[in-house]
Amino acid sequence: MLTNKTNRVLYVGVTNNLVRRVEEHRSGLIDGFTKKYNLKKLVYAEECDDAYYAIKREKELKGWLRRKKDQLINEINSRWDDLADQL
Repeated sequence: MLTNKTNRVLYVGVTNNLVRRVEEHRSGLIDGFTKKYNLKKLVYAEECDDAYYAIKREKELKGWLRRKKDQLINEINSRWDDLADQL
């Protein structure tokens, strides 16, 4: 999940290369939602070996209410630090 500096907007996406994808969003190469709302901070990520499951999980997370997404993030990243720095 990506967010902006104020943590007001969340983006849920799926990729086969997290480092590359975060860099694409940070550099503004991807037009759309993340560029429009300046979402450059990685606050949550999950790793899975199965593409089908990854897409299923993405759809599940996108269907959650914001407070449930916040709870998930807070479980592993309570300060909402940028996790991309650890990749």
